[in-house]
Amino acid sequence: MASEIKLQAWFTFLQAHDAATESLDAELRERAGLTLSDYEVLLHLERAAGTRLRMTDLAASVLLTASGTTRAVDRLERDGFVRRVPDPDDGRATFVALTAAGRRRFRAAAPVHLAGVRARFLDAITKRDAEALRAIAVKVLAANGRAERTL
Repeated sequence: MASEIKLQAWFTFLQAHDAATESLDAELRERAGLTLSDYEVLLHLERAAGTRLRMTDLAASVLLTASGTTRAVDRLERDGFVRRVPDPDDGRATFVALTAAGRRRFRAAAPVHLAGVRARFLDAITKRDAEALRAIAVKVLAANGRAERTL
């Protein structure tokens, strides 16, 4: 019985994640001209020292696969929002740097995204719900050999 409840919780969690990310992605595409993946890459670059990260560090920090990160960077570079810069200290490494146009696009998209997160997640749960969800997520991360990261 308990495992059925846990399996249903897992399945419902997957459905909720899918519904929220699908809605947020559609809204960002329509209102800001970015995918949710693109927004996440720009977010991490905006917060990085010097608004640039090594490609390997960017890939490790976003919630995308390595190939998904590469595709997002390719799109963003094509659109002029980021540029790849060789690492002068390590010829094998490449930095991804936020451009002025990328900063403007990110800053225009941020209020759209934050309003969407508020409407589709934050307003739907209580502070107590958030604390419980975070505690559960930390346990799941630990069970998968990962630690919680902050934004």
